[in-house]
Amino acid sequence: MTIHTNAVAFKADTKLIEFINAKLAKLEQLFDRIIDARVVLKLENTGQVKDKVAEVRVNLPGQVLIAKHSQKTFEASIDAIIDNLKRQIKRYKNKQQAKRK
Repeated sequence: MTIHTNAVAFKADTKLIEFINAKLAKLEQLFDRIIDARVVLKLENTGQVKDKVAEVRVNLPGQVLIAKHSQKTFEASIDAIIDNLKRQIKRYKNKQQAKRK
């Protein structure tokens, strides 16, 4: 699986990119036919608090899974997204197995 990371209006440090790559690599244990993943990191300036927004698009054969989350840190956003993507992948796999029967 190839992972493309894009940081909008700032430079993401290597520690954050390595964290994201490690988390997304764990998704391959659930489903080994993931084509690629695209990560977009943004800073959202709403009021006085700057939230970190992360959006992940995972390409599967015939399906695109999208998850977006906003937290105080990018790490917390990615953790929430990974949980969401795990549920989506399990649902996708169940649908694929139901079609085979």
